[in-house]
Amino acid sequence: MTIKEIRKNCRLTQEEAAKLVGIPLRTYTSYENDEENANDIKLKHIKESLNDYYERYSYANSLNEFSQHRDAKYSKAEILKIVKEQNVQYLRLQFTDMLGTIKAVEIPVSKLEDALNNKIMFDGSSIEGFVRIKEADMYLHPDIDTFLILTFEDSSFGRVARFICDVYTPDGQPFKGDPRYLLKQQIKAAHKLGFHKINVGFEPEFYLFKLDENKKPTLNSSDEASYFDNAPMDGAEYVRRDISLELEKLGFDIQTSHHEVGPGQNEINFKYDEVLRSCDRVQTFKQVVKVIARKHGYLATFMPKPMTGQAGSGMHTNISIVNKEGNNLFHDKEADMELSLLCKKWISGVLNHSRELSVLTNPTVNSYKRLVSGYEAPIYVCWSDANRSSLIRIPAIRGKATRTEIRNVDPTANPYLALAGIIAAGLDGIQNIKEKDLVAPQSDNIFLLTPEELNERNIARLPQTLHSAVEEFRNSKLLKKALGEHTFNKIIEAKEKEWFDFHTTVTKWELEHLLDD
Repeated sequence: MTIKEIRKNCRLTQEEAAKLVGIPLRTYTSYENDEENANDIKLKHIKESLNDYYERYSYANSLNEFSQHRDAKYSKAEILKIVKEQNVQYLRLQFTDMLGTIKAVEIPVSKLEDALNNKIMFDGSSIEGFVRIKEADMYLHPDIDTFLILTFEDSSFGRVARFICDVYTPDGQPFKGDPRYLLKQQIKAAHKLGFHKINVGFEPEFYLFKLDENKKPTLNSSDEASYFDNAPMDGAEYVRRDISLELEKLGFDIQTSHHEVGPGQNEINFKYDEVLRSCDRVQTFKQVVKVIARKHGYLATFMPKPMTGQAGSGMHTNISIVNKEGNNLFHDKEADMELSLLCKKWISGVLNHSRELSVLTNPTVNSYKRLVSGYEAPIYVCWSDANRSSLIRIPAIRGKATRTEIRNVDPTANPYLALAGIIAAGLDGIQNIKEKDLVAPQSDNIFLLTPEELNERNIARLPQTLHSAVEEFRNSKLLKKALGEHTFNKIIEAKEKEWFDFHTTVTKWELEHLLDD
């Protein structure tokens, strides 16, 4: 097969192929146009590189047949069969700790039946936000609907598959500090009110920074491009494409992929799903992004504000509620702005609790360096059907796609806890806010209003530091009930420590500006 034929099978332009191979476009073109007279060693290198790309990413051959059917569900017997046929040798039993970090226990395939029978234990005292040493033993109960073969893992010694697990105590009860369990409790609360499904779509942003020769991260971004820029300015195009293709293998329905405002900043959006599945997916998304970026020589960071003077990374969170018939309960064609009363109550509930929710939606000291004026991140507690300066925006499309876009959430948030809190706040609004007390929409650019005008309109500001957010959270009866006393107190303890460590650290800025005083 000629170079040109391989390149076309890979669906690459000549410019993209040259970049993949690592040679100038003019040199690549000369090889493609005149293979007979090309240097044999270099020609072999080009073909090997393109063939490797084709084998990994050809759309026809690369999609994992057990993952491409997005709604596929397997029985235990089917999983045992798939594991054998696909030469799966290791299984990763994953769960998420209180801070949103993915944890895992890896077992050989010989222990699969034990795992499927909920017999795998781990030490819960070693996990942030879990239990004390004397209560250490915990069990992992795999959610078999989350079974995936991890196509991005090295398969030299056999393939690796994963389950996302729920955490249980030795007496067979769900562990009440498990973030996934806490989200499930809020889903149950929604069901009790007659709501069939809460759909959620995330828009996670991330930066790519180059690794040095020792594989250590630098602050050198992948490019100097900006919003929606394309090659050659967009140096991360290849990385995004590889990430998207890898995600598709895992069953993600990729919607868009593009360069964001900051240099080296990117966004990849995937289709919404039921809230628990979306939270599972965004955790998998973060994992894939980091692994594929590193393979290309980059660090992918979800840090909300990695660079001074550049746009921060958010994770806009789109939410709608549907009934059993599949009707979007946020839409009412006859109502003002075509938004139902239920939708307006939901919005008002989320806004009324937004300051105390900040510890969950913006959980790190760095989160509050994103929530400042001068960028697109919201800082004021308000909503609008068009205004992008508002905390909640209603995208223009109506009907089945009517949704609330919560814009302050950032990608360091634990998705299970953030959504548990948001749902609790929204349901509180639906149940308890009267029509006369609804929060009114704002059509003006809130950033241009004076402090007096903000006060007149009763528009509050989000907390400006993690310390302020913790104090708001500490006084929240709603979130203490939604998260339970265990997790509620553990979050306060962890975030107070984080603030203390940050607050007592002498920064580079202080040394540069104050050392000579």
